[in-house]
Amino acid sequence: MTSTILVTGGTGTLGRHIVPLLGDAGRKVRVLTRHGREAADGVEYATGDLLADEGVEEAVAGADVVLHLAGGPKGDAEATANLTRAAARAGVGHLVYISVIGADRVPLGWFRSKLEAERAVSGCGVPWTTLRAAQFHDLVLTMMEKMAKLPVVPAPGVRLQPVDSREVAARLVELALGAPAGLVPDLAGPEVYGMGELCRTYLKAVGKRRAVLPVPMPGRVGRAYRAGENLCLDGTAVLGRRTWEAFLAERVG
Repeated sequence: MTSTILVTGGTGTLGRHIVPLLGDAGRKVRVLTRHGREAADGVEYATGDLLADEGVEEAVAGADVVLHLAGGPKGDAEATANLTRAAARAGVGHLVYISVIGADRVPLGWFRSKLEAERAVSGCGVPWTTLRAAQFHDLVLTMMEKMAKLPVVPAPGVRLQPVDSREVAARLVELALGAPAGLVPDLAGPEVYGMGELCRTYLKAVGKRRAVLPVPMPGRVGRAYRAGENLCLDGTAVLGRRTWEAFLAERVG
């Protein structure tokens, strides 16, 4: 009998890549969404809200693997705790979570929330796998699009190591189809960029002329970013192949 994989966040950036890959692998896919949908292309949809803890038990029921992609600016830890409790009660065999590089090192609220969610996953009693990934090219592009609307583009003193979301999706599918592995090596992009460099390459790609103004980041957060706490520089991470420049050429070139 084909096993069922429940995917939260299955309609988001990662989910749009992952759901077809799971189908191609012959797995039954159920996607948890807040708004009801009819089954399509072999994908079943379950209606529920992780943060409100509504419909989660029903969505998890009968799933052998849960792939947790859903996230937002607030409430990640609470939503994940609700999911993990339901997964434990349902006897799920493998819980896979996507987190962020630096979750345990960067003193920002969102990073702390991801770390709390990691702890909910590792402590729920369900065999688990967690992958920490760098920021996606898609997110960097959204940032650049918004910043480029200003007459002067601010470039905070931050370095990023953006990764292609398709490479993250492929890795998560590999992990979901494998045995629980705990905290696996981080996944980052092949190059490190300063924000100024990211801004300038975006502006050139879209044919815009803007001044780029370096902006220092003060305090503990600034120190963490200057120390590269959000990066993978020690040789232990898995590095993707697709660069920011290649992504830009595809999306806006």
